[in-house]
Amino acid sequence: MPHADVVLLFLAAVVGQALNAVAGGGSFLTFPMLLVAGVAPIEANATSTIALWPGALASAWGYRRDFSADRRTVIVLACVSIAGGLAGALALLATPELQFRRLIPYLLGFATLLFALSDRISVVIGSRSDRAAGALTLVGIIQFAVAVYGGYFGGGIGIMMLAAFSLMDVGDIHSMNGLKAVLGAVTNGAAVVIFIVAHLVVWQYAVPMIVASILSGYASAKIARKIDPRRVRLAVVIVGIALTSYFIFHG
Repeated sequence: MPHADVVLLFLAAVVGQALNAVAGGGSFLTFPMLLVAGVAPIEANATSTIALWPGALASAWGYRRDFSADRRTVIVLACVSIAGGLAGALALLATPELQFRRLIPYLLGFATLLFALSDRISVVIGSRSDRAAGALTLVGIIQFAVAVYGGYFGGGIGIMMLAAFSLMDVGDIHSMNGLKAVLGAVTNGAAVVIFIVAHLVVWQYAVPMIVASILSGYASAKIARKIDPRRVRLAVVIVGIALTSYFIFHG
């Protein structure tokens, strides 16, 4: 394993986890960098997921003081997320390698589109922040669909979850980010179990990336509230467009 690859993947995980804490989109860096390192697409997706998962747990812990969602909501959505994450990961296992490779630009393009629309979603969230609770069933259905997508690929699930949370009262945007971090960790955790059992994780690359994401995750959650996410989202969208275009013509 070239040392240069280890360094680049370590840095990609640091920056990727920081992006997840501030605006999302960390897999836009980790997944393509694993492909550049020579990892097969499905294994790269699994390795990227497990690499960023511990950092997501650290970010969730960093948001603990802003967390205000009630226990029932968290338990219901966590159970839904586990079921969806498992279903998505199993769907990935059933996807032939060549077919998944062909899907990469469409998956990246879809995630990029979500980021491009994130400002509009934020406006909707702000306008509905005083909505009373009572939409848990609807949000649970949406969360299941999000978790299935998250277990399969994962790019953009943070924006999807924030949009769903706008339909019910789970607190302000910081509380929403905390709940997003928890459910993202639960969804990916379910997928990680499947990926490990199926021997899809390339551990020689995953281990340094896991260390990097843990170091970055907690610190990033601490500073996320001090950074204007709009500029970060713009940078992520630009990267997403570039990567989508690259995989369309060179995938």
